[in-house]
Amino acid sequence: MNLFALFFSAMLINNIVLTKFLGMCPFMGVSTKLESALGMGAAVIFVIFGASLLSYALYYLVLVPLDLKYMQLITFILLIAAFVQFVELFVKKYAPALYKQLGIYLPLITTNCAVLYVAQDNITKGYTLIETIVNSIATPVGFMLMLVIFATIRERLNQNDIPKAFRGNPIAFIVAGIMALAFSSLAGLV
Repeated sequence: MNLFALFFSAMLINNIVLTKFLGMCPFMGVSTKLESALGMGAAVIFVIFGASLLSYALYYLVLVPLDLKYMQLITFILLIAAFVQFVELFVKKYAPALYKQLGIYLPLITTNCAVLYVAQDNITKGYTLIETIVNSIATPVGFMLMLVIFATIRERLNQNDIPKAFRGNPIAFIVAGIMALAFSSLAGLV
């Protein structure tokens, strides 16, 4: 039951986009079309899951035994950058259409603070390997869920007559704020 509560909490209640406002660059930039939102969501799930597991292993197998815990931040950043480069090359080779669709946002996953946040959060909260796996899946799944919801709303908004002053990013930020308010009502459930 504890793992289910962790999954539900990480995915919806403590959603990194709506409660911590992490990963806003791809959230705002890629959410104009549903297809690109799904592709970015899948890439973020893969990157956060892989980077979190690699960071967990690096921390407990290298940094702790060598008493180099103070190097956690810099080593995680380097590990995430290398891992995202690998993912970028993989997507470029095996899914060129997705690579073209995601454009500049795929390399920006390297600097996406959500990836580093999840890797550090797993260590800071002292999660076991199983809890790290659950958190590292639930958090990006929640990110993808919000990205897909947001993309579908933005596609509908683009088909409607919106006052000129609100077109584009202004209405997108208003919708994101309303989404954050709506999902904040879940706080306290777990």
